[in-house]
Amino acid sequence: MTAKIATATGAQHAALLGLGSYRPSRVVTNAEICEHIDSTDEWIRTRSGIIERRFSEPHETVQMMSVAASRTALERADIHPAQIDCVLVATVSHLWQTPAIAPLISAELGSTPAAAFDISAACAGFCYGVTMGADMVRSGTAKYVLVIGVERLSDITDPTDRGTAFIFADGAGAAVIGPSDVEGIGPVVWGADGEKFDFIRQKQSWIDVLALERAVMPHLQMEGNPVFRWASFEMAKVAQEALDRAGLTVDDLDVFVPHQANMRITDAMARALKLPERVVIARDIAYQGNTSAASVPLAATALLESGEAKSGQTALFIAFGAGLAYAAQVVTLP
Repeated sequence: MTAKIATATGAQHAALLGLGSYRPSRVVTNAEICEHIDSTDEWIRTRSGIIERRFSEPHETVQMMSVAASRTALERADIHPAQIDCVLVATVSHLWQTPAIAPLISAELGSTPAAAFDISAACAGFCYGVTMGADMVRSGTAKYVLVIGVERLSDITDPTDRGTAFIFADGAGAAVIGPSDVEGIGPVVWGADGEKFDFIRQKQSWIDVLALERAVMPHLQMEGNPVFRWASFEMAKVAQEALDRAGLTVDDLDVFVPHQANMRITDAMARALKLPERVVIARDIAYQGNTSAASVPLAATALLESGEAKSGQTALFIAFGAGLAYAAQVVTLP
């Protein structure tokens, strides 16, 4: 007779319970960036919307920034670190192949023996993590999940590359996900298009680097125009599908939080979605830069802290980047 295996059961609904962020202390102006590339402040602002960005100081490591953002999120969620059942870290700039950074963050927070692992989905990583965390809560795999998006992209950005030097930056954002009486995280629309792998990628593999006589950190490279066209038009369709799956329309939205890749991409998506003027749109890129997996939680937290967005409002998250991976979901802001 085949043994009967019990089925795990969880909460009917999941929600964001708290958000937190950490912004590095060093502010880097366009003028400083232009010391290394042939460009101007006006060109950078027009091209990307970026006025300045944040770079980490040596002590502001991936782990340090993650812990700081997580502590704020946990405090706002009124959840003790020991209650966390899983720590999920989205990053491409933890530069150790193994171990993952998540177990170290969990240990420093006091969440051991929570499950802990990293995911590599580039700019879409945080939204991937939100989906995975919500699914864990609903399935009974975990009651409380800590999702972190963190990057130190200044470590893997070539300061002399005119196409990328002005874009990327550092920071961390975190969210606590747990059970809720009503649904707070809508169905995800996610995917990837590996045929466009070369649009955003590391220049060389570690194997290639080690084969060089003089090893140099492999930097990011990006095909700016194709990425702009893809994100501006295809991602609006994904955002609309996320609304449809949530059973909502743009008229139900209060806040739009896209990945902070480029101000022009944000504007193009807002136009394509026909967002009402009253909808608050995150434009954190102007003073933070593009922080990949950290950009959505950084931007959402900034809106809540400034009062531009409020707890209980309905927000649309969407993120997209290398892979080309993307994810979108409607959430209720904590």
